[in-house]
Amino acid sequence: MEKSKTRRVIFQPAAYKGFQRGINQMVDVVRPTLGPLPRIVAIAKVVSSGMPELLDDGGIIARRIIQIPNRDEDMGAMFVRHMLWRLHEKIGDGAATAAVIFQSIYNQGLRYLVSGGNAMRLRHYLEAGLRVALDELAGMAIPVEDREKLTQIAESICYDAPLAKMLGEIFDILGEHGRLEVRSGRSRELEREYVEGMYWQAGIYSPAMITDRSRLRTDLENAAILISDLEIEDPRHLVPVLDKVVKAKIRTLMIVTTKLSDSVVNLVVALSRDPAQFQAVAVKAPGLALGDRVAALDDLAVLTGGRPFVKAAGYTLRQVTLEDLGHARRVWADRNNFGIVGGQADPRALRQHIANLRAAFARSDDPETRKKLRERIGKLMGGSATLWIGGTSELDINARKELAERTSDAVRGAIMDGILPGGGVALLACRPALRQMLDQSTDPDQRAACRILIEALEQPTRTIITNAGYDASEVMGEIKHAGPGCGFDVRSAQVVDVAQAGIFDAASVVREAVYSAVASAALALTVDVLVHHKKPKEAVETA
Repeated sequence: MEKSKTRRVIFQPAAYKGFQRGINQMVDVVRPTLGPLPRIVAIAKVVSSGMPELLDDGGIIARRIIQIPNRDEDMGAMFVRHMLWRLHEKIGDGAATAAVIFQSIYNQGLRYLVSGGNAMRLRHYLEAGLRVALDELAGMAIPVEDREKLTQIAESICYDAPLAKMLGEIFDILGEHGRLEVRSGRSRELEREYVEGMYWQAGIYSPAMITDRSRLRTDLENAAILISDLEIEDPRHLVPVLDKVVKAKIRTLMIVTTKLSDSVVNLVVALSRDPAQFQAVAVKAPGLALGDRVAALDDLAVLTGGRPFVKAAGYTLRQVTLEDLGHARRVWADRNNFGIVGGQADPRALRQHIANLRAAFARSDDPETRKKLRERIGKLMGGSATLWIGGTSELDINARKELAERTSDAVRGAIMDGILPGGGVALLACRPALRQMLDQSTDPDQRAACRILIEALEQPTRTIITNAGYDASEVMGEIKHAGPGCGFDVRSAQVVDVAQAGIFDAASVVREAVYSAVASAALALTVDVLVHHKKPKEAVETA
């Protein structure tokens, strides 16, 4: 039987060697992208010929590598890949920093283990050193208080001054939870557009309901809002609600629902023929999945002081009263979106609802959940903007859009958690506390862990210097001589006080990168055996 078809169990020292080679291959691909003057990684397309992808984002590069030929090495590479992509999803940046720290810890740790060290005790002391480093980073964090600092942190991530300036302005206005949509531009320039109020990506039911033909949208003043995900098939089911609204002398109504039959659409259009007397518009309930739809309706109800009528809860239109309707100073709808301006919410209920969502955001570790919660908070707080990304080609525009999205995630983190000295200087500043731990310890495993971490925390700075084309050993000597708070500005080729030079990193990015790298490397060092399952029958037959 072929070797590739059988289950294989790999013991030491072959397990260490294969796992290490895979780790080093993956990290060495990502390493060139770290710093303000990064190298580019070209990745061939899988399904088509033509120009390869040109990438400088460590997380995306790792994501594109799905397998390497040697199965032992592949396990090590995929271990790192998973760490980097999770980090990218969570905070948008820091993958290259985490990669070089991880590699240094693993390679140093492996040398210690093969010389007789204990893997579990080393892991314990690495994690203890990690807590010391995180405490040091927390103590160094500086709150972001103005647009200039936001622009500086954005530029330290994207290295695109016009984009950084625009993102600094946007987040200075919107705050950390403000809603930002990044879209392909209509020219070569960057443009931004601020949207008053809140809006959802769910459009109007029928073009016949559009009143402004030049803008292809409908605006209603002082509108009542029926909030539901009900399916309205029979016009007779809606008539009692409309009758109550008209008798109450409410002249404008927005109907939010999952489905309207053609006959119901015709009824709404017919009743709106004389806008001076009465006008209604129907829009689709936002959200494709039930959970997302219910959450959106709940937010809409809190914002407008209404009550959501959810089909899954057994509600029907017969139960709707005037008190159940939401209200807003203005509502609007077009083919793709609808929005409200000046929702008449109960201020106390709105504050409590936002507080609950913030608490859920802080508790969650799932990137997708955090993204959805952040968007909901942004809507409730009323901040929305669209950033139009221009460029010379579709390839250029798409690359810049990805860069803008990655940078915006990091800027949000900087607003929430503060900023740190950039260029790896914050990591260098963690070393004195680890040296103190080293000096006070007599345990060989703890001393080894401290030495490993002290060296590993130098690697981001060394890598940034090397990637820019300078001698890392020589420059590190200059940094040491210059004193605390100093680092190497690769763009001016000088050792500078990084805070005065405006070189910063988002504290959340640095902390998450260090945590992911140290915790993952400590775990990887305890891998003692590799087990390969036999290949699936289909894969063997097509091999």
